[in-house]
Amino acid sequence: MDYREAGVDVEAGRAFVQRIRSMVNSTTRPEVLGNFGGFSGLFQLPSGYREPVLVSGTDGVGTKLKLAHSLDRHETVGIDLVAMCVNDVLTCGAEPLFFLDYLATGKLHSEQLAQVVSGITDGCRQAGCALLGGETAEMPGFYQPGEYDLAGFCVGIVEKDQILNGSHVQIGDVAIGLASQGVHSNGFSLVRKIVSDRGFDWSDRPDVLGGKSLGDTLLTPTQIYVKPILGALKKGLLIHGMAHITGGGLPENLPRCLAKGQAVKLDPNAWTVPPIFHWLATEGNVTPSAMFNTFNMGIGFTVLVPPEQATATIDYFASQSLVAWAIGEVIPGSGVVGVPE
Repeated sequence: MDYREAGVDVEAGRAFVQRIRSMVNSTTRPEVLGNFGGFSGLFQLPSGYREPVLVSGTDGVGTKLKLAHSLDRHETVGIDLVAMCVNDVLTCGAEPLFFLDYLATGKLHSEQLAQVVSGITDGCRQAGCALLGGETAEMPGFYQPGEYDLAGFCVGIVEKDQILNGSHVQIGDVAIGLASQGVHSNGFSLVRKIVSDRGFDWSDRPDVLGGKSLGDTLLTPTQIYVKPILGALKKGLLIHGMAHITGGGLPENLPRCLAKGQAVKLDPNAWTVPPIFHWLATEGNVTPSAMFNTFNMGIGFTVLVPPEQATATIDYFASQSLVAWAIGEVIPGSGVVGVPE
């Protein structure tokens, strides 16, 4: 017997690496050292920092992958993978430098996984970071046929005295919510249960979605906020805190950027909730509280700014083609106040 008979095709793996080489190279930065395909990735720290601090983050895509598997569409989940990591690293004011991925499957299907990597490289270009390396693991018998799993790892950099850690946030600061592109990559276990239990199909086109199918709507990738946020910081806009709105929604994630003794008083009527959330709430008979504690509800990222800068901040994001609203303010207390019951 040989390795191929055991289910692992080494030659296919080598061919896959060659196939994705140009995609990976398209994400390079001047600080990348060495060539693609080594045992490790080398990255030289950018110049100009006085006290550089490295910032790391890791995440996955979750059960949204089940939807990609069902529809055999894999080009967007790679963007999700990058977004979930780089948006997290961004919250402390860091610029993402490089990204690594881990892709595991039962049997290597080159076309399928090339779509995934295409999405990963697309996400890296959107974030301005290099895809420095990765691992493709072929594990026969471990995954269902045609299925795979993803994990991502990101490293960024920030000047030590510019780290955002809650200490800058002040009572009276305004919470500016940046629009999400939909469900992003959290809450899909509930999404899948609603669709399954109510007998829907991913190809169904509810009237509320304006002609788009459920599959198309839900596969819309997570918004990457890196370049507009870094642009705001370079422009001199004063940002006291930032939160990436992921699992647990606004109630769980907004408090993570606050100082002790602070809360955010939320105005749920201040922004437009995308139709997909109304559809999920109605068809799943999900309470408003459960919706806000599961999904982003149309707010993918939040920045906290002094009240006198709120209008200028919203105008700036509009110039970057990002819809933004003033969704609340920082008050004494803890957690998030004003979430619908």
